[in-house]
Amino acid sequence: MTKEINANGTPIRVEGDVIHEDAYISITDIAKYKNSENPTLVIGHWMRNRSTIDFLGLWEQLHNPDFKPTEFGRFKFEAGENAFTLTPKQWIEATNAIGITSKSGRYGGTYAHTDIAFEFASWISPEFKLYIIKDYQRLKKDESERLTTGWDAKRELSKINYRIHTDAVRDFLITPELTEMEKTYTYASEADILNMALFGKTASQWRKENKIQSMSPNIRDYATAEELVVLINLEDTNADLIRQGLSRLERLKFLREKAYRQLEALKNNGRILDGIKRNLIEDSSKK
Repeated sequence: MTKEINANGTPIRVEGDVIHEDAYISITDIAKYKNSENPTLVIGHWMRNRSTIDFLGLWEQLHNPDFKPTEFGRFKFEAGENAFTLTPKQWIEATNAIGITSKSGRYGGTYAHTDIAFEFASWISPEFKLYIIKDYQRLKKDESERLTTGWDAKRELSKINYRIHTDAVRDFLITPELTEMEKTYTYASEADILNMALFGKTASQWRKENKIQSMSPNIRDYATAEELVVLINLEDTNADLIRQGLSRLERLKFLREKAYRQLEALKNNGRILDGIKRNLIEDSSKK
């Protein structure tokens, strides 16, 4: 999930897990501070330096068991020569690096782990680096508060129809011949039908996009209040569709259309959302 910090007026994109120190910052955006027209050129100049290659190689050796030291040694030997050039893509492909990632497309660019991004920012401008760190810390604090303040309320919202949904899966899709692993997969795949309908992706796809290795946090922890309200309705609806014997594909199509309609309705009627949340939480507390 892409977030954004503002370093003294310069917007900089951030992806990944800020709380657990596994975030990646757009060094393309950082480079725009020095050259807004051609930030790629700035990154290229930085990567030509022997000290940069040394730092990147050491970082990979500390964090990446699949790093290729032979290729690193070749780049280190050639660094500093007049004809030497190195792009992020060449570095990634040759050394199997994970500290830097490169994305194509309109919203793409080069991202680097915070350790590396801060080093790059320091090369650009020590003062600018301090602005980046300051707003990054603000983002981290906001993320922490977001996960703690109102956490219980969000959990209550998501739990309201959870039991109804899992009971339907148990009663109609779990059969005696299934192994324990197959049963677990069935529950997970049904949860992912809801994720696909609401978010357009599975939980594993979301973790991969956001470079999250563990099972926590999960995609639903980052849902908006509107999405959580819709999720509650989708759980109840999917339970009914399971009882009716509809196929996974039929259910996904129906749920996706319903999710779209309800999200649009809630977004257009935001003034009633707080009342909906309040009633749902009050009802759940009485159960």
